[in-house]
Amino acid sequence: MNKTVLISTFLVMMGAVFLVYELQPSFEQFNLERMNTTLGMTFLVLSITLVAYKICFFLFKAYLYFRYTAIESVSDEELPTCTIIVPAYNEGKLVWETLKSIANSDYPKEKLQLLAIDDGSKDDTWYWMQQAKLQLGDRLTIFQQPENKGKRHALYRGFNLGTGEVFVTIDSDSIVKKDTLRNLVSPFVTNDNCGAVAGNVKVLNNEKAMLPKMLNVSFVMSFEFVRAAESMLGSVLCTPGALAAYRREAVFNCLPEWINQTFMGQPSDIGEDRAMTNMILKQGHHVLFQRNAHVLTNVPEQYKGLYKMFIRWGRSNVRENIMMAKYVFSNFRKESTAGARLLFVNQSLNIIMAYPFLLFMLFFVVTHPILFLSSTLASILIISSFPVLFYAKRYNLSESIWAYTYSILYTFGLFWITPYAIATAAKSGWLTRELPTK
Repeated sequence: MNKTVLISTFLVMMGAVFLVYELQPSFEQFNLERMNTTLGMTFLVLSITLVAYKICFFLFKAYLYFRYTAIESVSDEELPTCTIIVPAYNEGKLVWETLKSIANSDYPKEKLQLLAIDDGSKDDTWYWMQQAKLQLGDRLTIFQQPENKGKRHALYRGFNLGTGEVFVTIDSDSIVKKDTLRNLVSPFVTNDNCGAVAGNVKVLNNEKAMLPKMLNVSFVMSFEFVRAAESMLGSVLCTPGALAAYRREAVFNCLPEWINQTFMGQPSDIGEDRAMTNMILKQGHHVLFQRNAHVLTNVPEQYKGLYKMFIRWGRSNVRENIMMAKYVFSNFRKESTAGARLLFVNQSLNIIMAYPFLLFMLFFVVTHPILFLSSTLASILIISSFPVLFYAKRYNLSESIWAYTYSILYTFGLFWITPYAIATAAKSGWLTRELPTK
């Protein structure tokens, strides 16, 4: 099935390239019609301007990426005391695997405090936490929330109980490597202004289904390229829930605001990682990325779970972009703030242009369906070739081809996520953690 899908992807894109070549007169006629109207000419100029901007921004990120180097682990003596917080809800046995991988870390045991918090799970998560406690003894402390209050509240309890100089948050469906923790927290030793560090997230269940295979390639691009570039600006925009580290002082400077955060009058129960990152950036701290701090995490294997996860991320993105707008153009940092502002502008453009491009796409589909289909697929072949080459260079060629398939899926099956997330930004709910109904 996997080979069939990949071969079909190539055939579809090659067919699209052939159509684009054969339909050149039709494309020329379409462009002439647009240039002969004020609205069409305006859209054409805007499109060319945005494409030029995107190319320049990509080249800038590529320049930053090639300058990026992960910080090597400091010595055991230099490592700070560290509190690991693992919130869990309806995670089952996987939480036991997560806690075991953390306990096996190559980190001085006397400097490590491990806290696991069951957020009122409805399954056997608490049982597996107890099993982990029996195996790990005093190295692990477990807590049970009286009711499900959300991941933010579980983390809040962990922050208040933690004694470490650095807090590390790890999702309960994630597995860390032996050297992950020491690599993750080393930037706090080498950079006094480092307030937070993002880990390098990869997919744990990428052998089980096609969607995880696609997301694995996407995650490598998102973290090892995008966040590496952001790290060179000291402004990684989101430290992922799967693996992130925070300086204790930076957390407590914003903890009351973070736990009481609201959006349009309602408590915020999503995007706790992006919100914490935003508030730490606002304090003037650097937020960095550590490529050598690896974590493997579970991702949805079905379309329904995937779009729910993206909706949650999209809503959080809208909310935190609004929050970032309130401080990003002030002198929030002693060093240059140009990089953070550029990242903010780029993200804002993606949100602002979501509806105009959706409307144009629908208009193009209705009026010129063949031109739309062929040009879109040909564009995917060109644009997605960079993620393919990037993954092939970093890992292997055979898996990198999934970048093409994922781009087709996102373009035709998930294009509605951003417009929908904008329209429903005030809605809350985790969406992906409830048990299946019978």
